[in-house]
Amino acid sequence: MSAADAYARRRRGGVGIDLLEVARLERALERRPNLAERLFTDEERGYAAGKARPAMHLAARFCAKEAVAKALALEVWGPHDVEVMGAGGPPRVKLSGHAARRAVALGVEVHVSLTHTRETAAAVATLW
Repeated sequence: MSAADAYARRRRGGVGIDLLEVARLERALERRPNLAERLFTDEERGYAAGKARPAMHLAARFCAKEAVAKALALEVWGPHDVEVMGAGGPPRVKLSGHAARRAVALGVEVHVSLTHTRETAAAVATLW
């Protein structure tokens, strides 16, 4: 068992949080045209595309991905390992890859809460 696995086991019921300035993500997406595809799934991009300010919604989803990685104490993971779903209701996450394996190993479910203003996005992930 790696040190990260041992740490994560002790954190059952753990929490992760992340915060991001929306404008920072907007600038990054403008500078790097392929960045959205690297960070977000087709579904996440499609959801945000239907909004007045897509970057605000993408920023909240990026925060959720980071918060989940922190809650699970992931050392190695990719942005597509955590997908934020639930356009018609409360957000939920679909895990794959490293994130899914860690959650199964720990015997936990991951829950998220997202929020944003025009300036800032944030998310909290909890392990149950």
